[in-house]
Amino acid sequence: MPIAVRLFRFLALLGTLAMPGLAAAAQPEPWQLNFQDAATPLMEQITSFHDLLLVIITVITLFVLVLLAIVIFKFNERANPNPSRTTHNTTIEVLWTVIPVVILVAIAVPSFKLLYKSDVIPKVDMTIKATGHQWYWNYEYVDHGNFSFDANMIATEDLKQGQLRLLETDNRVVVPVDAIVRVQVTAADVLHSWTVPAFGRKIDAVPGRLNEIWFGPVKNEGVYYGQCSELCGTRHGFMPITVEVVSKEKFDTWIEKARKEFAADDRPSLREYAQIETK
Repeated sequence: MPIAVRLFRFLALLGTLAMPGLAAAAQPEPWQLNFQDAATPLMEQITSFHDLLLVIITVITLFVLVLLAIVIFKFNERANPNPSRTTHNTTIEVLWTVIPVVILVAIAVPSFKLLYKSDVIPKVDMTIKATGHQWYWNYEYVDHGNFSFDANMIATEDLKQGQLRLLETDNRVVVPVDAIVRVQVTAADVLHSWTVPAFGRKIDAVPGRLNEIWFGPVKNEGVYYGQCSELCGTRHGFMPITVEVVSKEKFDTWIEKARKEFAADDRPSLREYAQIETK
């Protein structure tokens, strides 16, 4: 890792430690600085790209600041009563054209690579369909039987110890570790947005349109949080996303339990509803 990036991260860490109640975690913290800890390789690359941009924009800012200081103190009327009448300087004009182009190319190459990797869906291990409603999410496990469930925010007065306010749901999205997961996202009413910062993933849920996104593999078991990131009405801030990553054995056990709990009344799935409507 470049020394400059290490320095910026060290300074950010000092700023974090200087504030009470701040600590590195895979979940949002009060007065948090920087990103949440990356849970996927894609988010790690996003963080690295962010660090690169931070170095570039800081160097540019300092360079411009130095130029402004030189102009202010060296070329003011008192210090320079007889200013130069120079109107053109070929060398300077070439430099201020070529250098910005080089900088933009240095930014564009990793940016396009990251956008391509983010957009192209690799071979997936499972697919989940997420449908946004006002104001909750419905999830359908299309590869694991005929069941779907709603995920509503747990009210503050119903939270258990250790649960996070505005981020906990009564039913969690459960996925296994080391899995590539495709999420098909749509909406039933207005625009929503399925977002999990630790995965580096965000996509709009549009009524009448099926968008796709993917995440993984997540190496560590745990609970990862997100929220709807599209202004979708009065309860926009009360539409969380909770993803629990478990071992493959625990996932298989949960699937068997979920099939019985969420498909006990033999209701048709969302996919079957769509097929019925088209007939």
